[in-house]
Amino acid sequence: MARLPVPADAEIRAELHPKQLLAFNSSATEILYGGAAGGGKSHLMRLAAIVWCSMIPGLQVYLFRRLRDDLIKNHMEGPNGFRALLAGWVLCGFVDIIENEIRFWNGSKIFLCHCKDEKDRFKYQGAEIHVLLIDELTHFTEVIYRFLRNRVRMVGITLPPQYVGKFPRIICGANPGHVGHQFVKTTFIDGVQPLQIYRTPPDEGGMLRQYIPARLEDNPSMAEQDPGYEARLSGLGSEALVRAMRDGDWDIIEGAFFDCFDRKRHVVKPFTLPAHWLRFRTGDWGSAKPFSFGWYAVVDDDFLTPDGHLLPRGCLVRYREWYGIKTDGQGKYKPNVGLKMSNEAIGRGVRLRDGDDTIAYAKLDPACFSVSGGPSIAEQMQAGGKGATFTPADNTRVAGRGAISGWSQMRDRLIGDEDGRPMLVFFDICIHALRTIPALMHDETRPEDLDTSAEDHAADEVRYACNSRPWVRKPPEAERPKPKPGQVPLPLPPAAAKSGVRIRV
Repeated sequence: MARLPVPADAEIRAELHPKQLLAFNSSATEILYGGAAGGGKSHLMRLAAIVWCSMIPGLQVYLFRRLRDDLIKNHMEGPNGFRALLAGWVLCGFVDIIENEIRFWNGSKIFLCHCKDEKDRFKYQGAEIHVLLIDELTHFTEVIYRFLRNRVRMVGITLPPQYVGKFPRIICGANPGHVGHQFVKTTFIDGVQPLQIYRTPPDEGGMLRQYIPARLEDNPSMAEQDPGYEARLSGLGSEALVRAMRDGDWDIIEGAFFDCFDRKRHVVKPFTLPAHWLRFRTGDWGSAKPFSFGWYAVVDDDFLTPDGHLLPRGCLVRYREWYGIKTDGQGKYKPNVGLKMSNEAIGRGVRLRDGDDTIAYAKLDPACFSVSGGPSIAEQMQAGGKGATFTPADNTRVAGRGAISGWSQMRDRLIGDEDGRPMLVFFDICIHALRTIPALMHDETRPEDLDTSAEDHAADEVRYACNSRPWVRKPPEAERPKPKPGQVPLPLPPAAAKSGVRIRV
């Protein structure tokens, strides 16, 4: 444990463990710290804010949580909160704590802030944030984070030599899950080695970015002060939640809309598709947001893949995708940002990717067929016979009177048949479907639907595919209804059996 510098005339206990100290001293200026619960994220932020405010006159630190109650309980109160840490300095007159603002003798300030909804971000329109600290970044949307990052700037502050080049600065803490999971994973974690420091392009903020994974073992103080904490994590009840919170596994999301998704069951290595399998494609159009097109084959009889997956008759194999997402200058994806391609170019691109496949039919978002003073999007995509043709997809999302739930169709196929064999699988080259679908969450106000503010384009397109070939899962033998006493099913003539007639005695 290392001791941090504080004013010589008044000391407070300012100690950090090695992984916390790595984040504190890092040359990166945009840091994600954490992953697992109990890694010491909140303590790092409080001590960093105090030390930097004491060492840099006039510094303005903004510490955010989504909800004000969490902000007060987690950071202001308690044995390790700001009030306890700064009690001696307050008593000596070095610091004043006035509501949600902490004022230091040298003009530095810590502002404790909350931003529950996206509209609340405009409260900070005029803020000049020298240090941005966000506790539980995955509780925020990408819109809020980008807005706050845009307020991070520093003018007229003289930095001590050891801090030159390290400010302005952002440190975020996060655990897997919640509404911001996908954008945090894509922004900080995917395609980057942990601890790697790299410069982001201007449209990503232009800062030096770093992901510092932290687990419970990196915070020995938790084991000393709360020996039962690890056992309580292991007793959360959900294996997925335990793996996410105990191990910081960003591929596991508690509360996911498709909690039945399992890479071991639903992802297969590419193989040569039998030529006689029926093939089709579906598409979800996008311009400012990504578009998603998927190519599917229908298994015509039980089939064993080279990597050992037994695919039952009627299983859908998503063997190709085209996903229109923008990348930065370093090849990293920009979450939920589209390519803004012309409809004609999209149509030609789809047709090109058909290759030599014989496409039996194609389905597209029905909104693309609406006509308003000119050719529809679907017509533009056809581009005089050189592009791709489609017919309107069944866009049913949730069950209604006389309708089949599209999401239920997709979920049932993922759950699989009565023998547990999946009825929908993905080639592992379908990286965007595999990146986005497992991360989708329930809509907070409409739990039977997913949160459409997330990157749901591949999911919509897969739903069109499932709706195009409705499938009913037979319950396992143990779940099938048993005859009641006095109701003995009798053997039926073949014609009657096919008609569905039942005879009871």
